[in-house]
Amino acid sequence: MKKSMFAMAFAAALAFTASAPALADTGTTSGVQASPEFYAKADLSVLKGKKLGITIQSLRNAYWAGVMAALEEVLRANGCTDFTIVDCEDSSAKQIAQIENFISSGCDFIMIHPSDAAAVEDAAAEARKKGIKVMCWDDPMANTDGNWILNNTYLGIAIGELAGNFINEHFNESNKAKVAVLGFPQTKILLEREEGIRQGMEKVAKGKYEIVASQSALRPNEAQTAIETIIQRVPDLKVVTGIGAGPMIGADEALNIATNGKIPADMGVFTTDVTKQQLQHLADPGYPAKGIIGFEGSDVDTATACASMYALILSGKLTDKNVFRGVAPITLDNVEKIKSGMK
Repeated sequence: MKKSMFAMAFAAALAFTASAPALADTGTTSGVQASPEFYAKADLSVLKGKKLGITIQSLRNAYWAGVMAALEEVLRANGCTDFTIVDCEDSSAKQIAQIENFISSGCDFIMIHPSDAAAVEDAAAEARKKGIKVMCWDDPMANTDGNWILNNTYLGIAIGELAGNFINEHFNESNKAKVAVLGFPQTKILLEREEGIRQGMEKVAKGKYEIVASQSALRPNEAQTAIETIIQRVPDLKVVTGIGAGPMIGADEALNIATNGKIPADMGVFTTDVTKQQLQHLADPGYPAKGIIGFEGSDVDTATACASMYALILSGKLTDKNVFRGVAPITLDNVEKIKSGMK
């Protein structure tokens, strides 16, 4: 069977490993690009007997809940049983208090997924003064021993390029795709993703699409309402791009209802994050989900890579403070493999 242009573009993307991009707005221009070989350098046995404190933005987010559940299993499997995972409910004040508690309880290592990176710099500095190793997930913080970074503009570009390849297959300049962009400009990194999505589509499918709506929608119910409203005005909406799991799940539900589950070949939804529900939609022809830009792979893959970062930092083997996470597409071609490692 002849492969579609979209499938061939997906295969090419899988073979591509991005070089470490610059984060111009923070001045961070150096670092190492993570790869399976990079993580393989970690000896996870160094985690045995260590006391870890982990504070993240929110466990209400399905992506984070899945990854943290997998991380607990990975840590225990490698002899690390003294760890605490807490949720700051997106409050910097609460997160600072959590870091202070980790310091006073004698942690060997603290990981911060900051609500506001600048707000927790002093607390991170205090931890390091006490000899505690500190890692940041997502931001290039100054007072850390290692930063596990996503360039969110680059991530958005990858989403936009995946959508653009799909647009190229089904549309042209005389028959332009009607596109909706679901973003969340209230949060800096999500605004960067949205801007990247626009750049990626323009780079790949210039002149073959029209953005008919751009709306803030982070959670599934918000995204579903947004798309239901948009299709009342634009009934031939065919492509939705978004900044996370919520936009995909909500858009999928709205378009499933609008088409009575009979999704046309030229309808697609493209986002990022990787949750079990997203993957289920991707595998179900009754939903328009066509592509997700993922990171290390499944929940287990991401948790293992995260634990490897802990081990590299604790053992002093992290040679570059800034480690850029890779991104890769998930489509029908590899969805079952990814599903097998989800929590």
